[in-house]
Amino acid sequence: MPVESVVQPAAALVGPVVVLTESAVALVDLPFREGYVSSIVYVSLYVSLIAVTLSTLFSVPVAIFLGFTDFPGKGLVKSVINTGMGFPSVVVGLLVLFAVSNQGPLGSLELIFTKEAMIMSQFVLATPPITAISLAAITGVSDDVRDAARVLGGTRLDAALVVLKEARYGIATAILAGFGRAISEVGSVLIVGGNITSSDGISKTRTLTTAIQLEARQGQYETAMVLGGVLVALVLAVNAVVVRFGDQGVQR
Repeated sequence: MPVESVVQPAAALVGPVVVLTESAVALVDLPFREGYVSSIVYVSLYVSLIAVTLSTLFSVPVAIFLGFTDFPGKGLVKSVINTGMGFPSVVVGLLVLFAVSNQGPLGSLELIFTKEAMIMSQFVLATPPITAISLAAITGVSDDVRDAARVLGGTRLDAALVVLKEARYGIATAILAGFGRAISEVGSVLIVGGNITSSDGISKTRTLTTAIQLEARQGQYETAMVLGGVLVALVLAVNAVVVRFGDQGVQR
């Protein structure tokens, strides 16, 4: 299943969400600088979409390999993946921060407090759920599907492609679940990104979640609620993509 089939529909929602957000801010006359909200939405989507795309390119092949291959220690690998789904995000942030710090192995790249470091953190967080749910979707396909493909003269590759076609909805759900975890993350991106804006209020590494945390801490609850509404709108948009994809799968 092409990654673009999931990423492009989500990316197409960026423009309308930004326009609607800026319009809502203008209507309620909140104290936002021009471009502040749109820059936060942009950074949030930019970081999350790239992280999830990279994670998908890694996770889905791993799930396919685990789903079609038996080897010693497979159960241990699956346990590690499942454990990773509940791994504390702040610990991931600390590990990535160490890796990109001056004393870390990637210190020479000067990635600390950048979007790239945030992408690394979200990649680590999104990979376990994408891998685990994709693997569950693949192994959940009935053995009768594989047997039917082989009876009809198909090769092992043909049987695998048939299974992947049957599991496409589950794989799409896995990708969007990873996106949901990435877009809603606050702890790790706050640690590695620094929640930075420029002097004119344009976001450099500030996301919707870290902006909500900052505004609420400063007592700007009305502002935090507006940003929270934007985040909820993005989550609902992602759910709409899942429903639409599922409906198309049923129609086929």
